[in-house]
Amino acid sequence: MLAALSFLTIFGKPRLPDERTMAWFPLVGAGIGGLLALVSWAISFGIDSRLLSAGIIILADLTITGMLHFDGLADSIDGLLPHLNRSRRLEVMRSPDVGAFALSLVPVIIGLRWFAIISNADEWLMFVGLWMLSRTLMATAPAWLPYAHEQGLASPFIGGARKWFIVWFIPAALALASVDVQRGPLATGLAVLAGTAVLALAYKRVGGFTGDVLGAAAVVAETVGLIVLAR
Repeated sequence: MLAALSFLTIFGKPRLPDERTMAWFPLVGAGIGGLLALVSWAISFGIDSRLLSAGIIILADLTITGMLHFDGLADSIDGLLPHLNRSRRLEVMRSPDVGAFALSLVPVIIGLRWFAIISNADEWLMFVGLWMLSRTLMATAPAWLPYAHEQGLASPFIGGARKWFIVWFIPAALALASVDVQRGPLATGLAVLAGTAVLALAYKRVGGFTGDVLGAAAVVAETVGLIVLAR
């Protein structure tokens, strides 16, 4: 668990991931969501502005995760969306540079999350459910898809992915259903579908997933879920 915590968040000292690491992704995701719920609850006592509160929650998420997943989102946008061949796509995704595609779309995605949270920031279980769901998607994808690199950031632990990890979607779905009995199940389904679409695009264009693609799928799944739950 400590390896998963240090890999997905800024907490703990750096540890080398192994095949057991991915089994803890859903619980670490729930923990991140729990921290965001705690932030939302705490600032509700002193800040009346929903606009400001949503911004603080987004900043807290970026801080807790070390912007790891948004870095993956930016790299995936630059690598998967332009017209490039497979080797060039992977080269772009490995590059630390940020291209025009990411510069255009990442702010839009952050803006969508911001305004979705504004309308629903007091629903604390929303964060637990969606962040658990997104990390479950990250943990299960390598059990279904090939790895696009011979060696990469995800290499040490992808062998530990198991198809049965999908059972973690159940508590995530229950948490979202408790937020809204009608929109919750819809948010679960569309979030999973959106994240899966990112993975499918990566499979089509680079032959499988990468660590960046997993991060992008998580962010897209969360964003779609937040939008569906928005009121």
